[in-house]
Amino acid sequence: MNADLSATAECPVCGIQIQLAADAIQGELIECTDCGTELEVVSVNPPQVKEAPQEEEDWGE
Repeated sequence: MNADLSATAECPVCGIQIQLAADAIQGELIECTDCGTELEVVSVNPPQVKEAPQEEEDWGE
């Protein structure tokens, strides 16, 4: 029997299944291992991720 408590979520960009860490928390940023897209953990139960919002450069303004 497998006692692994981590879960998988689907990358919304490339569709690959991403392994979430067992201690993943909502709002955590992770990177897709296949396409490199930065993703945000939306929910851990059920596991769900979305593309992280892109931050614009401030340039000291």
